[in-house]
Parts: sequence; structure tokens; C-alpha cells
Amino acid sequence: MQKFKYEILGSIYCLALGMLSGYISGSGNSEWYQNLIKPSFQPPSWIFGPVWTILYIMIGIALAKVWNTKNVGLFIFQLMLNLLWSPMFFRYHRIDLALLDIALLWINLLALIYQSNQSIRLLLTPYFLWISFAGTLNYQIYMLNA
Repeated sequence: MQKFKYEILGSIYCLALGMLSGYISGSGNSEWYQNLIKPSFQPPSWIFGPVWTILYIMIGIALAKVWNTKNVGLFIFQLMLNLLWSPMFFRYHRIDLALLDIALLWINLLALIYQSNQSIRLLLTPYFLWISFAGTLNYQIYMLNA
């Protein structure tokens, strides 16, 4: 029961941080973002909210599972990189720095998955796949608008 409580708290914490990051950065609602040239495989904007909600819940559960392990530092670092991406991209319009951030996030997340147990791997794999896709989008937006 205690473990489940921490998983719920971790999920709430990660959801709150994700919402705060999106709120601070303005996310995809700005005129600047709307005017960017985007790749043909850019999903509709309504997709991002539900996907990130599910991912943040899974990330929160993984946070509870990794908390008392040697990988907690890697986990906190990837979470910081995740939360920095939106302000870099949407608020400060630094597509280049956001691309660097997501590349570091991808590498860190890969290391975290590799070093973690099976349950954490299962929780973080969809996140890793989404970050891979988001990194590709970030790169294409950078190339199309440089």
C-alpha cells in the first residue's frame, strides 16, 4: 500500500511539473510557433496533451520505483532536462538549444533504461520512444527554419 501511495504521489508530482513547464513556456499556442515551418509528420497539437499526461503518470510511477536506487540522480537529471525543453523552445525560441537539450535527454534516458530493472524499463520505454519522435521533430523544425 505504501508503495502505491508513492507511485500516486510521484505521478501527481510529475504531472504538476509538466503542467507548470507548459504553462510558463506557453507551449504551442504562440504566434511564433504557429508561424514555424513544420515537417509533414507533425501531429495535430491536440495529441500532445493526452500523450504527455499518460507519459507523466508513467514517469511518476518510475520515479517512485527508482527513488531509493543508485539511478535516482540520472532520473532527476533527465526530469530536469525534460522540464527545461519547453521554455527553451516555446518561450525563448531557441530551437537549437532545445535540440541540444533533447539530445542530452535522449542519451540520459537511454542510460537510465539500460541500468534499470525490468519494471522501470517498461515504464520508461514509451517515454523514450516519444522523446525519440520529439527529437526528430525538433531537428526537422530546426532545419526547416534555420
